[in-house]
Amino acid sequence: MALMKLTRRKFLIAGGLVGGGLAVGFGLGDDGPENAALQATTSSGEFALNAWIKINKSGEITFAIPQAEMGQGVYTSLSMLLAEELEVELSSVTPEMAPLAPVYVNSTALMDTLPFSDGHHQGEATIGAWGMKKIAGMLGVQATGGSTSVRNAWEPMQKAGAIAREMLVSAAAEEWNVSSSECVASKGTVTHKSSGKTASYGELVEAASALEIPDDIPLKPANARKIIGKSQPRIDIPEKVDGSAVYGVDIDLPNMAHAAVKLCPVFGGTVASWDDKAILNMPGVIKAVRFDTGVAVIADSFWRAKKAVEALPVTFDEGPNAALSSEAIFAEFEQQLASDEGRSYADRGEALEKISQADTVISATYKVPFLAHACMEPMNCTALVSDNDVEVWMPNQAQTLIAWFAEKAADVPAENVKLHTPYLGGGFGRRLEIDLVVMAVTIAKELKGRPVKLIWTRENDVQHDMYRPAAQASFKGTLTSSGEIDAWNHRVASPSVTRSFTKRMLPWADSDMPDNSTADGAGNIPYQISNMLMEHVPTPLEIPVGYWRSVGHSYNAFFTEGFMDEMAWAAKKDPLEFRLDHVSEHTDFTAVLQKLKEVSDWSTPLPEGRGRGIALHESFKSIVGQVVEISVNKDKEISIDKVFCVIDCGTVVNPDTVKAQMESGIIFGLSAALFGEITIEKGRVVQENFPDYDMVRLNNCPEIEVHLAPSGRPLGGVGEPSTPPIAPAVVNAIFAATKTRIRELPLSKHGYTA
Repeated sequence: MALMKLTRRKFLIAGGLVGGGLAVGFGLGDDGPENAALQATTSSGEFALNAWIKINKSGEITFAIPQAEMGQGVYTSLSMLLAEELEVELSSVTPEMAPLAPVYVNSTALMDTLPFSDGHHQGEATIGAWGMKKIAGMLGVQATGGSTSVRNAWEPMQKAGAIAREMLVSAAAEEWNVSSSECVASKGTVTHKSSGKTASYGELVEAASALEIPDDIPLKPANARKIIGKSQPRIDIPEKVDGSAVYGVDIDLPNMAHAAVKLCPVFGGTVASWDDKAILNMPGVIKAVRFDTGVAVIADSFWRAKKAVEALPVTFDEGPNAALSSEAIFAEFEQQLASDEGRSYADRGEALEKISQADTVISATYKVPFLAHACMEPMNCTALVSDNDVEVWMPNQAQTLIAWFAEKAADVPAENVKLHTPYLGGGFGRRLEIDLVVMAVTIAKELKGRPVKLIWTRENDVQHDMYRPAAQASFKGTLTSSGEIDAWNHRVASPSVTRSFTKRMLPWADSDMPDNSTADGAGNIPYQISNMLMEHVPTPLEIPVGYWRSVGHSYNAFFTEGFMDEMAWAAKKDPLEFRLDHVSEHTDFTAVLQKLKEVSDWSTPLPEGRGRGIALHESFKSIVGQVVEISVNKDKEISIDKVFCVIDCGTVVNPDTVKAQMESGIIFGLSAALFGEITIEKGRVVQENFPDYDMVRLNNCPEIEVHLAPSGRPLGGVGEPSTPPIAPAVVNAIFAATKTRIRELPLSKHGYTA
């Protein structure tokens, strides 16, 4: 792909990897007022008071949200922040997707990749984090991921509401020739306290829009909040229940054509030959398109496109990866772990020396497979390409990236790209990727002036995902005479997600910079261990890997909390008490464990065949502890009876959403722990669809009990933190019940049925 030219309006920082974070700048836009992008979207009688809020003369309030709604409740949570300070009812705010503009940057997502804090308590109070926040603001990348939506919006949303409120109050005060301090806003109306005069926001908005935008409006103290911290109904639920919600797969445009694809089954393979003439006479077929990794058929319906592309004769050059297998990949991991290679992410004391001198060393090897995202909504993208512009309808998590790659694929000016982000039927990191938009625009270029909807089949998706990496870990640990951890050595071998992602975005900008996501949840564990060495051995593979819900935490929590449990049993100590002993300096982690002990009735004995397991993990600035109760019989039939979950995410915006996200993440992680496995044979994925990539269903879903335990920590995320602890809690429960230690997932690999 050709590089964009450097101009005053836009620049590109390619391969800018800081602590594993990819920094890419796009479309900075001309200098102008902050609300210029939103003002351009207003209709007659509607006014943008700042970059976030539009109000029309009827008093209807529309709120620009830069984050994608994929079931996590972000439309509701962000609207709550704004409505609180705007002094309106939540029901009076209508969210809409924000336009592309630097003001909507997700700087928190970039800052989370930085190695400038200890991961627990320093937060962003470092000069490096401050500097990166400034750089992120310049880059202006809009994206949804990393459990950052509320954390990133916390201050801007409230300030936007407060500023708009004060502008409306000032407009009323000017009209009545009184001081603003004599006026008060409430429920979309400004009232003059002494005279009782009132005016609605709709009546005041035009005059307010002409005022200068004020600075430094103080926000409400916590005890004055009416909306934040109280459970609110989800804004997006009614239309999802009645079927009126529009997802990407629902897009239906006049004269729209449909496309289906056949892709080379081997990673890195290409099309060697094809015979498009063989299918051009099939019903509804419009055109066949060839690209590097596969072929597409455009037809007047998806079914006809699918049948035609299946019938299309094509020969693939399978390339150098045709012999690749899961067995070979894990053999490579084994070799890497035994080598002297590795990058240290935690190194204190004399861990290796302590271990070499110890009489007793506890050691273990843990493994996890590749995992697919398996979003319920099929992967899709609709594109309309004309001679000088392109319009895209695509469920996505990275509007800036999608717009930029649509621009490059269509070869049109950046200002002529229009992107629509409908509801996402699941994202989990998969919809950060640009493969669908490049493919859809490339196909649509062959039918200029007519929209083309590309849909991948479930088989396309499962076999051509950007997978959660497979990984292998080795541990060695020792105990003191009193039963505390004396030394801890942890090595992980896996491919780097950030490196793989970077190569897909910018193939020429390969980098071997540190990738913190490989060590997340391993290099920064909260336990007080004086002698600790944690290393990651980068193991590049030809399997594309990507961001999967909770990223490196998803496997490192399984590794660390599994081995922590082994150390507790070796010390002949209760696993929960053992953890308490090792977090005594952290009152927040201690509080989560104590709450978990209480709600799970941890100390009550269970009958034979039942067991409890515990896991504690911090990710995305939130602490989550889980206790799992299981039943298991001699035939390895396992029932996950109950999950107790305690979370400390700092300030809680919408308690109901936090609980729902805990439940969601637990079910997602439990599906992976029980069944999830992508295996490679002859360079291709073995699994095809849900029958061989199963998920937790109603009949094997446990009862889940969620408790909130805010300690006053800085605001944490909630979309991902409940996924990492569930797998180790389950295997620790199996050990408690059976004394069988599981160190490799999924459980189905060991004969367990749920």
